[in-house]
Amino acid sequence: MKIIRSNNPQELGATAGQDAAALINQAIREKGQANVILATGTSQFETLQELITANIDWSKVVMFHLDEYIGLPVTHPASFRKYLKERFLEKVGPLKAAYLIDGETDPTAEIARLSGLIQTHPIDVALVGVGENGHLAFNDPPADFTTTAPYLVVNLDLACRQQQANEGWFATADDVPAQAISMSVHQIMLSKYIICSVPGERKATAVKNSLEQPVSNLFPASILQQHAHCTFYLDTAAAALLA
Repeated sequence: MKIIRSNNPQELGATAGQDAAALINQAIREKGQANVILATGTSQFETLQELITANIDWSKVVMFHLDEYIGLPVTHPASFRKYLKERFLEKVGPLKAAYLIDGETDPTAEIARLSGLIQTHPIDVALVGVGENGHLAFNDPPADFTTTAPYLVVNLDLACRQQQANEGWFATADDVPAQAISMSVHQIMLSKYIICSVPGERKATAVKNSLEQPVSNLFPASILQQHAHCTFYLDTAAAALLA
């Protein structure tokens, strides 16, 4: 496990974004195409901002993302499709493909569609974060570490829903959809490289549990300890509780 500490979210995002860009370009050089996973949420603002300024031939990049609420319109401020369109897709050159999760359609059919696609696109670089409850994507504790399905329907626990409200995406936790389509822990772990950006004091306990607790589905992101090429990018506040 490699850990890179920065002084603030801006410095963290610059470092993580530059490293992600280097790995994406490496994949393009080696095989002519890069398959990537992007994360969303406030923790990814600075990393994505850095990434969109990088010198990358986006026409050789295929993008997937981690999760989307079930039943939430794409026009809603909290929609992750809306987030990625406005904060990423509209700011870079056209991608070879961008496979967004549609939470407004039949979840079973959407999971089948996405699973078929990602199984033919081995992931080179995954950008992820860690939730305040330790979740990885929307795999809240106790996360399913055993399923090999690439995507699944998950129930969002109160801590997860409260985080979304606290960050301003919803007025209250009760307004957050109860379910989402999420990439599975197994699928995330299949990525060749994982860049995990985690800024902020509110994430400090989750960071400590992810890095210092034994691997357990009660601390979903702790599974990243077992990945061969995962780097955590932390700012001073997020790293504050580490031994």
